Amino acid sequence: MQIRRTKIIATLGPATDAPEALRALLEAGADVLRINFSHGSHETQAARVEQVRATARELGREVAILADLRGPKIRIERFRDGGVELVEGDTFTLDSSDEPALGNQSRVGVTYKGLAEDVSPGDLLLLDDGLLTMRVVEIKSKEIVCTVEAGGLLGDRKGINVQGGGLSLPGIAEHDIEDIPHASALGVDYLAVSFPRNGQDMNEARRRLREAGSQARLVAKIERTEAIDNLEEIIAASDAVLIARGDLGVEIGDAELPGLQKLITSKSLEQNRIVITATQMMQSMVESPIPTRAEVLDVANSVFDGTDAVMLSAETAVGDHPHVVVEAMNRICLGAERHNDTRLGSERLNVQFERIDQAIAMAAMFTATHVSVQAIVALTESGSTAQWLSRVRSPVPIFALSPLRDSLRRMALYRGVYPIALDFRSEDVEETLIEGVRSLLQQGHIKVGDRIIMTMGEYTGNEGGTNSMRLVQVGEDGYLEYAPSLNIH
Repeated sequence: MQIRRTKIIATLGPATDAPEALRALLEAGADVLRINFSHGSHETQAARVEQVRATARELGREVAILADLRGPKIRIERFRDGGVELVEGDTFTLDSSDEPALGNQSRVGVTYKGLAEDVSPGDLLLLDDGLLTMRVVEIKSKEIVCTVEAGGLLGDRKGINVQGGGLSLPGIAEHDIEDIPHASALGVDYLAVSFPRNGQDMNEARRRLREAGSQARLVAKIERTEAIDNLEEIIAASDAVLIARGDLGVEIGDAELPGLQKLITSKSLEQNRIVITATQMMQSMVESPIPTRAEVLDVANSVFDGTDAVMLSAETAVGDHPHVVVEAMNRICLGAERHNDTRLGSERLNVQFERIDQAIAMAAMFTATHVSVQAIVALTESGSTAQWLSRVRSPVPIFALSPLRDSLRRMALYRGVYPIALDFRSEDVEETLIEGVRSLLQQGHIKVGDRIIMTMGEYTGNEGGTNSMRLVQVGEDGYLEYAPSLNIH
């Protein structure tokens, strides 16, 4: 049976709070669950994390939790009546003073008090993800006077972007500094940094996260123009990259977005980073039970490009049928993977390795693409070997066995990797290998007679100690036998 390699991230929200809804989401195939700090209280987020951990234990699943910081997003303040209808040609003022009055038909406050210093006459402002636009006409102290170019209903707390970027907002907002210790206390596996400008923003977030006592991995959300200018240093400073196509598309323009998506994906893979593709992937399924053909192609093309994971936001957080969306995304990923090129590219063979476990992983993947094998089995403490293995496209499933729960959950995001708990009780490597194979046999992942590649360290219990690879055949009761022939592809 085909096993899906691309991972699915689903966002939690009111639609998934019922225990049966969350269970259905995981049973449908969600690998990582996202909590968005832009919505809900700390108490609500803590309750959701607790429920995820309990449900995952019941199902015997390793599920990662991704916490998403709010970031320095600019929003309008509130209106006296909840919103106004703007018409093309209207004059409308954005007030960046410290204590603006409630908004009305002609003006509203903004959360970013430095906006008047960052924009100039002629700049195009995009509100509510670009649904409304207005041109800056004049700056009067803290007031930005604009002319509406594309009207519509403007409601409370909608976002503002400047086309082309150029805002001097810091990458880590004040509320993020408060939220990072909360994320640490929740024990999240990944922390997403919203709107980073450069590698220094990611380094600052990592420093604060470690000071809070968390070893969570960092995800850089690429969603502002400045991030594109500093793309490679942001990737280098991160563990994973998320292509946030909403705000990014608003700032750079929709025509530039497809090319940039491919650029970000390829640059991230070149640096062996995890890649997540996000935003409106199945947007119509917030209400519809089936995706549009355009959405099917969008998800499939992301798989073809090599993304590790595809992400759902409103579709699961507030949608009518969250588990149905995950089921549809699962089908699309499986279909795309049946047509995906999994040959080892020549560019991978020219890599200079800095670590032994990286060299062992590449040797294993090279062997798997040239010899008929049914599985790769990695004994790993930290999960680093499994991550290196996942960097090469292959139809061969990678079963990562680890005794560490944190490592198992992190590996739930790695493309083509299936984490399985195994307590390395014996210091004898041979006994540990046999124990691992027996566990896989009992769970039905492999069968007697299968040819498998195994990676391990000479001494179990040493993090980052993978230094060996074997090509063996599964014998009766899990005993390992040397394969009599290779059956070259």
